[in-house]
Amino acid sequence: MSAKKSVAVSKLSDEEAARELETLAREIAAHDKRYFADDAPSVSDADYDALKKRNAALEAKFPQLIRPDSPSRRVGFAATEKFGKVKHGIAMLSLENAFSDEDVSDFVERLRRFLSLGADEELAITAEPKIDGLSASLRYEKGKFVLGATRGDGEVGEDVTANLRTLGDIPPVLKGRDVPDVIEVRGEVFMSHADFAKLNKEQEAREEKTFANPRNAAAGSLRQLDAAITKQRPLKFFAYTWGEVTKLPGKTQTEVIEAFEAWGFPTNPLMTRCVSVEEILKYYAKIAGKRASLGYDIDGVVYKVDRLDWQQRLGFVSRAPRWAVAHKFPAEQAETELLEIDIQVGRTGVLTPVARLKPVTVGGVVVTNATLHNEDEIVRKDVRVGDTVVVQRAGDVIPQIVRALVEKRPKGAKAFKFPEICPVCGSHALREDGEVARRCSGGLICPAQAAERLKHFVSRNAFDIEGFGSKHVDAFLADKMIAHPSDIFLLEKKYGAGPKAIAAREGWGPQSAAKLFAAIEARRTVALHRFIFALGIRHVGESTARALALNYGTADAFVTAMTAAADETSTAFAELNAIEGIGEIVAKAIAEFFEEEHNRAEVARLLAVLEIEEAEKPKSDTAVSGKTIVFTGTLEKMGRNEAKARAESLGAKVAGSVSAKTDILVAGPGAGSKLKEAQKHGVKVISEDEWLQLIGDA
Repeated sequence: MSAKKSVAVSKLSDEEAARELETLAREIAAHDKRYFADDAPSVSDADYDALKKRNAALEAKFPQLIRPDSPSRRVGFAATEKFGKVKHGIAMLSLENAFSDEDVSDFVERLRRFLSLGADEELAITAEPKIDGLSASLRYEKGKFVLGATRGDGEVGEDVTANLRTLGDIPPVLKGRDVPDVIEVRGEVFMSHADFAKLNKEQEAREEKTFANPRNAAAGSLRQLDAAITKQRPLKFFAYTWGEVTKLPGKTQTEVIEAFEAWGFPTNPLMTRCVSVEEILKYYAKIAGKRASLGYDIDGVVYKVDRLDWQQRLGFVSRAPRWAVAHKFPAEQAETELLEIDIQVGRTGVLTPVARLKPVTVGGVVVTNATLHNEDEIVRKDVRVGDTVVVQRAGDVIPQIVRALVEKRPKGAKAFKFPEICPVCGSHALREDGEVARRCSGGLICPAQAAERLKHFVSRNAFDIEGFGSKHVDAFLADKMIAHPSDIFLLEKKYGAGPKAIAAREGWGPQSAAKLFAAIEARRTVALHRFIFALGIRHVGESTARALALNYGTADAFVTAMTAAADETSTAFAELNAIEGIGEIVAKAIAEFFEEEHNRAEVARLLAVLEIEEAEKPKSDTAVSGKTIVFTGTLEKMGRNEAKARAESLGAKVAGSVSAKTDILVAGPGAGSKLKEAQKHGVKVISEDEWLQLIGDA
C-alpha cells in the first residue's frame, strides 16, 4: 500500500482522501480479479485486509466521497465467460473482518444494541473455522442436486454443476427428514495439505504446472472445463450455510447445520455454540492452537448469530451480513535475504519495485518475490539489497516485507536509489506532486506500455477479443504487425497479414487464424463502456467507464465532450467533473488523455473502423430504486437502523437530512424540523405504515 497508509485518516483533507480512495478502489479491484477470477493472487491476505480496512476507515470518515466502484459495494469478481452464468436467487455475500479481541467485543455489543437485548438476555453465537477454499452453492430440487455454481461477484456465478458432481462429499440425492422442495446448500470446496502435496508431486512428474497452495489448487481444479480432470483431483467440501430455500429445517444456525449433516453433507465437527465473548475468544485461541494440525488451511474463525429470526432482523449492511463476522488470524512470518530489487513498468507507466528474495517457506509455501509498492515504501522501511528481512504471509500468495533487520545488515549496504529513467525505454520517469507513483513519460513509445496497453485493450472486460492473448500481442508487436489498438482491426488491410499469413506463422494454423479473425470481426461492434474502458485512461476503471457511458450516451458525444474538456477552464470539464463518481482527479486524467494529439488521433482511427453501441439506461427494479429517503420521528414497527438497511437493500439512498433532492420523507410520531423542511421543499411525506406498504412489507 502507498505511504498514505501512515497518515491518520483524521488528518487527511477531502482531496487527499478522495485520491486515496480512488487508488484503493483500483488496487483492490486488481487484487480481486487475480484472486477470484484468475485463481492467482499476488498479495498476502494481511496486505489485502489492510487495504480493505483502510478503505473502510476512509469511507467512515468521508461518507460523501464513497465511490460507485468502492470495494465495500462489491463481492468477489465477475463470473468468467468460459462457464455458463448462474444468477443466485439470494446473493452470496462476503463477511466483515475482525482482527482483535476488541473488534469481537464491539461486534457482540453492536448486535445487542441493534436487537435491544438486555444485559442478562442470552445471545448465542456459533463459531467455526474459516476454511480457505472456493465458495460454492448447490441447488437441490425435490432432494436432487440440479445446479452448482461458484460465488462469482456475489450476484452471478459460474455454472460448475458437472464438476461438483464429481466430488464424493456432495450427495447427489438428499436423504432424511424435512428435506425442502428447494434448497441451496452453500459451503467451501478445499484441498487437504496431504492431497495438495501429492497433487503437486504428480504435476511435477508430468512436467505440468504446480500450484502455489491448496486454495489455488482447489479453485483451479473446480474451474476446469473438463469435469474429468476435476474428478481426478482430491477435492473436499464442508457445508455451512444456505441460499434460497422453501422451508428451513430448524430455527437456529445450529439446527440447520445438524440437518445438513443428517442429509449427507460433511459439516465441520469443530463448530460450536458460545454464549459470551469470553467463550468466543477462548474458542478462537483453541482453534489457533490447532491450526497447524488440522490438515487443511483456515485463515480465521467465523461467528454467526444462532437464532435465525434475529439474523433476519439484523439484515445486511453494504455487501455483508450484520449477524456474522470473520475473526482473522495474524500473519505468519519468516526471515530471508533480499537479493535484488527489480523495477517493473506497468501499462500506465508506473514503475513498481519488486523484491527478489532468497527462497523461504512461509506457512507451507515457498516464496521468492514480494512487492515493495513504491519508492516511499522502500524509504520508509529502509530496505536495502543484502538485508535480512522479515516477510509475512496470512494467506497463500506473494508476501509483504514487514521490516529489515538492521542488526544483521552487511557492511557497506547502500540505500536503494529509485531510478529516474525508465529501465525499458530510457524516457524520464516523473513523479507528480501528491503522487506516490513514479511514471515513465514514454507513453506508447515505451515497449512496456505499448504491450500492456494493447493487452488491456483486448482483455476480457475491454474488447474481449477471444484468442488474442498476451503472447500474441507480444509476438505481433515484436514483428511490427501492430503498434496501436486500431491496427488490430487493420491487420489485413494495412499490413497484409490476413488469415493465410497468420496461419503460416509458428504456433498458428488455418483454424486458429480463422477463429482470430472471426473474433476480431465480432468485436467491431462494442458497447460504449467497454470502448471507454479499453482506452486505458488513467483512473478510469469499469465502473467509471459505465458512468461516463451512461452520462454521454454515444461515442461521438463522449469524444466531442472529452476533447472540449481537455481545456480545464471549459464548461465541458466542469460538467465532466460534476458527474457522480468522477471528481477532479479522474476528470483531470481524462482531460490529460484527450489533450494529447496522438491519443485523439488513435481514438479517431478506432471510431473509423468500429461501431460503438449507445449506452442503455438502467432499469428500476423496485418502487424505491434510485430514490433518496429520509426517516424522522419514532418508528414503531422496526428500529431506525433496520429501516435504513431495508431501504438500502431495495436500491434506495438513505440521507440524514432533507433537501430539494429528497424524494420521500418517512415520518413517525415526534417528527420535527425534518418534517417542516420536507413541506418547504415539497417532498412527499408518508407514514411508517405507508412506507411498509410501498416496499411490500406491510
